[in-house]
Amino acid sequence: MRSKLFVPGARPELFAKAYASAADAISFDLEDSVPAESKAVARTQVAGFLSARTHGDRGKLAIVRTNAPDSTHFDADLAACLDAGADLINLPKIESAPALRDAVARLEALESQRGLARTAGLLVNIESPRALRHAAAIAAAHPRVAGLQVGLGDLFEAAGIARSAANVHAVLFQVRMAAAENGAFACDGAFPAIADEAGFRAEARLARELGYIGKSCIHPRQIAWCHEVFTITPAEIEHARRVVAAARNASSAGHGAFQVDGHMIDPPFLRRAQALLAAAGDSAA
Repeated sequence: MRSKLFVPGARPELFAKAYASAADAISFDLEDSVPAESKAVARTQVAGFLSARTHGDRGKLAIVRTNAPDSTHFDADLAACLDAGADLINLPKIESAPALRDAVARLEALESQRGLARTAGLLVNIESPRALRHAAAIAAAHPRVAGLQVGLGDLFEAAGIARSAANVHAVLFQVRMAAAENGAFACDGAFPAIADEAGFRAEARLARELGYIGKSCIHPRQIAWCHEVFTITPAEIEHARRVVAAARNASSAGHGAFQVDGHMIDPPFLRRAQALLAAAGDSAA
């Protein structure tokens, strides 16, 4: 999921265009972009559009961001996610492990009532100081947590924090470590300056260097920038293949560590090479 394009749930005229875009995932938003008086209509529109997808359409990841669990809209949003067959449910405003488990319990109660299998994973937003402090516990709170997503706007703006490279790095690093500790992925949040290509790319490159799988997009023009940053390059694939091949030779010779391209390689580096090849769909992994 290199790119995740946000689409307001109250803008059905954009749904098909977003789904036809090059984005790897489409995130239908029922929260911040939808006025209170339009919440019910938006969730019906999103569920109707996604449930009407044909089998061939399902190659694109479908994500639905609900309203906060403490809102009056949350349970209806969860029901809409189930009706839509969402691949991931994006939970906002989660600040602790107990809050995450409570949200999951409500989701699974709905699934049980409807006789549905537990299929949708959870993408949990880390977007408040308290959530950042508890990020690792949130990621570990339930097996359905597939990934963590950073919300820099919520984290920085309310606290008067500048969106400098150093401040962004501090947050991204902490969230990535929390995700890594629990085997979850980390996805970078949106970049608000739609026309600032250099700024978007700089933030995306920082996220990729920290092991993020991709970044959120709020405009279709950002998708191509995202893909250029997060797509695994042929050089990376070739190096990973050499590492895996050298590991096989070293294992046959009874060696636990070996050299590739002048670098000492041991199990952590081998696991990274294997993961990169798996992500690229390369059979050498």
